[in-house]
Amino acid sequence: MNTRTQSSKAIPLWLKLAYTAFMAVLIPVYWYHYGPTNFLYFCDIALLLTLAGVWLESPLLISLSAVGILMPQALWCVDYAVQLCGFKMTGMTAYMFDGTKPLFLRGLSLFHGWLPFLLAFLVFRLGYDKRALKGWTALASGLCLVAYFWLPKAGETLADPNLPRNVNYVFGMDDAQPQTWMSPELYLVTWLALLIFVVFVPTHFVLKKICPTPEQAAAKRA
Repeated sequence: MNTRTQSSKAIPLWLKLAYTAFMAVLIPVYWYHYGPTNFLYFCDIALLLTLAGVWLESPLLISLSAVGILMPQALWCVDYAVQLCGFKMTGMTAYMFDGTKPLFLRGLSLFHGWLPFLLAFLVFRLGYDKRALKGWTALASGLCLVAYFWLPKAGETLADPNLPRNVNYVFGMDDAQPQTWMSPELYLVTWLALLIFVVFVPTHFVLKKICPTPEQAAAKRA
């Protein structure tokens, strides 16, 4: 059986269609409410990579998303659960309880809760491509530099308050005001180092340890 035939069995068609239908709704709705720069967030980039990855059945594209956002999205899930119980943890999911935002819009953001589980399934199904660490590190670094130099800063007053500020937290963890612990440049470098060595590298080693390689995954499906 050739590789093309093997990969065609990797992801069920119903899953591809369901994910594509979700993205067909999310993309125009997010674009309308938040503008195109919203798609420079790590999580939204991961959504787009996953869309391409499920159709191409690409271990690399799925692995890029997994190594980049599995840990942050797991934190999102915990923070959301804490907020549901009436407490506050990091505040990263506070917007989900903002009554000024349409319920449908907030409902779409629930993808943060199920995307890590989908990626875990996909990376086990297709295999983990170890090139993902270098690829996502380069991509995330580029996204942070774009956000730092060209996108609105934390606390910046915008004509449309729904447009994203402080994309990927390059000015601090609070979108309402920039951090004041250190110089903005030092913070950016520190933030990138934390992302790489505290988030991406550990996730890479865990996935490399517990997931099959793409070749092993393909052989198992044969």
